[in-house]
Order: sequence, then C-alpha cells, then structure tokens
Amino acid sequence: MSRSSAAAAFLTTVLLLLGSTSCGASWAAPLPLKRVRDIPAGAPTRRFDYASLDAQRRLLFVADLAGSRVLAFDVQAGRLVKAVPGVAAVHGVLAVPELGLVYASATAADTLVAIDERTFAIAARSPAGHHPDGVAWDPKDRKLYVSDETGGAVAVIDAASRRLVKLIPMGGDVGNTQYDAGSGLVFSNAEGRDELVAIDPRTDRIVARDPLPGCAGNHGLLIDAQRRLAFVACENNARLVTLSLATQSQITADSVGAGPDVLAYDSELGRLYVSSESGVVSVFQIKDGKTAKLGQAWLGDNAHTVAVDPATHLVYFPLRNVGGRAVLRVMAPRTPMPGSRPRRTAPPARGA
Repeated sequence: MSRSSAAAAFLTTVLLLLGSTSCGASWAAPLPLKRVRDIPAGAPTRRFDYASLDAQRRLLFVADLAGSRVLAFDVQAGRLVKAVPGVAAVHGVLAVPELGLVYASATAADTLVAIDERTFAIAARSPAGHHPDGVAWDPKDRKLYVSDETGGAVAVIDAASRRLVKLIPMGGDVGNTQYDAGSGLVFSNAEGRDELVAIDPRTDRIVARDPLPGCAGNHGLLIDAQRRLAFVACENNARLVTLSLATQSQITADSVGAGPDVLAYDSELGRLYVSSESGVVSVFQIKDGKTAKLGQAWLGDNAHTVAVDPATHLVYFPLRNVGGRAVLRVMAPRTPMPGSRPRRTAPPARGA
C-alpha cells in the first residue's frame, strides 16, 4: 500500500458517511462467506500487509509490517508455527515452492529477504531499490521482480546469484507487480502515471504501456493468466478495473471499498476477493471476462489483506486486533442468499 493510501481511504470513507456515492463504495450486500475460525496470531499489531500461500507445504506467510517479521501459519493444522524476525518494515511477501523459499521485501532496509521454508532461517538478503514492496517470480527466467515503490522502478533480482541485475525506471511511484504465465511478461502498475506496464524478462525492457482511464492510484494488481485478464485496484477512487490482456482494452470498472489494496483469486470458482484499507471486502464472480459483484461489506478494522487456498477454497484475512489479539480469520465461500438484493448504505464506524 502506498504512503497516501490510508489518507485517501479515510477521506473517501468520510465522504461516504456524508452521503456521497461518487466512488460507489457504499454499495453493500452480505458477503458470500462464512467464518470458519480465527487462528490466534499473538499480540495485536498495528499493521499487516501482503500474504502468500505455499499450497504444497500448506504454509501461509503473512507480512507483519509493524512487527518487522513474517508470520508462518500451518493452514492444515490451523496454527501459527513461526514468527520470523529481522525483516525490517516488511511489505511484500511471496512463497516460491519450487525453490523452497519465501521472499519478503524488507522495506526499511531496502532489501529483498529470502527465508528457508523448512528452517525458517534467513537465507539471503539482496538489494532491491529504495522502497521495495510487491514481489513477483518469473519461473522461466528465474528472476524476481520487486516494486521499488517510491524509487520509481522495478528491481530485477537473479534468484541463483541473488544479485540486483537491473532497476527498470517506471516514471513515478510503482504499485504491485505480477508475472503473467500466459504471455511470459511481467506486468507492473506505474502508479505515478496511471498505466499498466509490460516488461519482457528476456531483455528486462518495457515493451508496452497501457493507460488506465478512470483509475486513480493503480496499486493492487492480479493476473488471471488462463482467462487473459488483469484486475487493477485503484486506491484513490475506489475502483476495480478489469482489462483484457488479449486486446489491451478495459472491459469493466466496478466500485469497491475505499482504499482497495490486496486482491486474491480462486480461479476454479472464478471468485475474486478485493480487500481495502477501509475494512470493506468486495467479492466478484468472474465469468466470460465479465465481473458480477456477489457481495460487499465491512469485515474488520484495516482488513486490507487477503489470500485464498485453491485446494480448499478457504479465504484468509489477517486482522490486526480482534478482542485484544491479532488473528488470521478463516472463511469459507458460500452462494449468495436466495433473494438477497444489494442495498446502498454507509460503511459501519471503524471498530464497530
């Protein structure tokens, strides 16, 4: 999440409470989710950030930004197994099962940290620009691409040598970065220019810049390689933009909660989860390249991080303070209630 996100989310929420519906975030209907359990995650924290699941090892890694540590949850056993310290102001986290490593961006140290998934020991630290955030893995060229958010670049790191290979200038702040298995390209949000940028990993050069009209602050990004879609979360005007990667054209623009950040996708069910700084979660059904909103509601204070398990379809939300403790909330999908209709309402007060 960028530096201006919290302020933008707060402002949008205030406007909604005053009756504005310009961002559309007041759309509300019950979430097609039911709570399964809360997994204790220790003392309350001020902030969680990205999460990543290693489906093979059944481990979910969560960035505890305020605690400068990475939490490892055994989702099979339903418990916290390790808190890995020494990852300064960690933002991005990405599990790479084929390497047996999880990568975390230590933003305060300007490094990318590699953690061994078996021992939970820190295996390496690599330079990664000036404010590393989101992390992407290119399995073909075996390189990591890190959003150097305020440094205005994408940092390229060779996995074998652990060297910083290149800084690719983006022309302003950088949002999240994702690898597209369908094209073999790396996509990154040029947030400072409201553009989605395509990078060719063979040359580490920008090969395309696609404008995102109507999207202010394109930060969150998720690629559906199979359906050739890109989902972009616009944090400054509470929109979800869906792009066709085949035609490089915008398909839909939907309203979401104020300050949208992390996205998660269950490709088998075709369900997209959009979490936000305001604590509002939006759930979409993806079919034939189109999005249909199934539900949108406030889930919890600062519930801006989400991950999904493709094997069980369970959805995970790290919550920083629930009754005096941090928890990992586990939820299961369900179909919308028969006859339920969306209603327009202001989001509940923070902490409600």
